[in-house]
Amino acid sequence: MSLVIRDAQIKDSSDILRFIKELARYEKAEHEVTATVEMIEDSIFGTASTVKAVICERDGKSVGFAVYFFNYSTWQGKNGLYLEDLFVTEAERGTGAGRLLLRHLARIAVQENCGRFEWNVLDWNEPAIRFYKSIGAVEKSEWRGYQLVGEKLLALAESAN
Repeated sequence: MSLVIRDAQIKDSSDILRFIKELARYEKAEHEVTATVEMIEDSIFGTASTVKAVICERDGKSVGFAVYFFNYSTWQGKNGLYLEDLFVTEAERGTGAGRLLLRHLARIAVQENCGRFEWNVLDWNEPAIRFYKSIGAVEKSEWRGYQLVGEKLLALAESAN
């Protein structure tokens, strides 16, 4: 009963969406998920995709996933690996699946000569914070994340000079 990490394939799109919804439910934001299987197929596996995903399996059954992409550091002059989402089913938490997923992504970052491997975590998610600290991750204390979505994104895009 060993865990295996493999590259996600288009046939995994429904599992990926299921994991996204489970993660959103855990984060009390399931109502914010608008993705569909078709959108996952296009955005992760389409020809113009810049996103990659891996699946964690136990005995051929999907038990977790991670979605990532490469960003860029002007200061380092190198790509970085950005982890967008990582999720492991509740039954598999504490079995090493999350660590295995992160190790796999760290190896990709090293193979691709990335200068950093980074992600965000909600400030109330103490189990995840403890887990990330246990592997040596450090909190970025001077930086705050910002985003534009929906109408505010459209408003800026359509604004006059």
